[in-house]
Amino acid sequence: MSHAATNWAIQQRGLKPTTKIVLWHLCDRFNPDFGCFPSQEQLAHDCEISRSTLNDHLTLLESAGLIRRVQRLNPGTKRQMPTRYILAFEPGFTQDRAVPGPKTGHGFQATHTGEAKGSEITAISEDKPVDNPHPCPENADSRVRNPDSNLVREPVSKPVKEEEDAQAREIVDEEFFGSLLSALGFAHDGPLPGWWQGWPPREHVRRWQTDLGLTDAEILEAAEASRQEHPEPPDGPKALDRIMQRAAQRKADEKSRGRRKARKPSKSENRPITDLPVFYAEMVNSDRYLPVSAISNSMRDAMLARGLVTVERLRERGIR
Repeated sequence: MSHAATNWAIQQRGLKPTTKIVLWHLCDRFNPDFGCFPSQEQLAHDCEISRSTLNDHLTLLESAGLIRRVQRLNPGTKRQMPTRYILAFEPGFTQDRAVPGPKTGHGFQATHTGEAKGSEITAISEDKPVDNPHPCPENADSRVRNPDSNLVREPVSKPVKEEEDAQAREIVDEEFFGSLLSALGFAHDGPLPGWWQGWPPREHVRRWQTDLGLTDAEILEAAEASRQEHPEPPDGPKALDRIMQRAAQRKADEKSRGRRKARKPSKSENRPITDLPVFYAEMVNSDRYLPVSAISNSMRDAMLARGLVTVERLRERGIR
């Protein structure tokens, strides 16, 4: 993950919400030393969309000049490797306007100027088709299913932006999320940084509840306490992970101490002696050690008068 890459993605404007989410997850998978090459399956899972929809938004990002896709083959096995995604802020980025087709597939074929020589993975040239794909009415010129092959189109019940806002509200309670932002120092009506917008930060906050077992009140308390060390609002929820983990550890420690106290009652909880004849009678009738001098004559007479012990039992215990 690269904070510089994700920050660059957040700053891009004019994109559809889902397209921007795809760009953000691409940048989240970017490695400054090795580049960005997540599998389509992983990227579609991260964005919670189908692979065909993912390719539509990748094409939009290419058209906007924000990314370039480079297909790769393993020279030994000739098998296709995960696509290399070159982001516009990388050194040596150039934009190609190739049209997807049976030979090119999705993505462009020009070699990135930053790739090391002698690499075991090479870019696919236009005279080397990928696994000999065959276009068909469903696939058209692409190797990925065409989502528009179904001519019966159902009207969209809600705008895309409205649906995504509804999805974000369902992740965590909006009132609680607003209280969290206020506890972190964000103004109620002020501008909100991009890393606190949309569903990704809400999903991250939800993990504090499910994975760490923190309640809303405990999260707010930890967030307010964090401002004593860091007065400025944090750059996204990930900056609060350690604080929330410490809060969860303290909660577990307090729960463990509570269990230990429950197993060992205090002396004040012992039953007070309110009836001495009954107390001494239990000792006489038991097999515990009983000194003869412990029972006075008046106590002996009181126990006999109430029928708590017998004369025979007293004689067995050496009490006359």
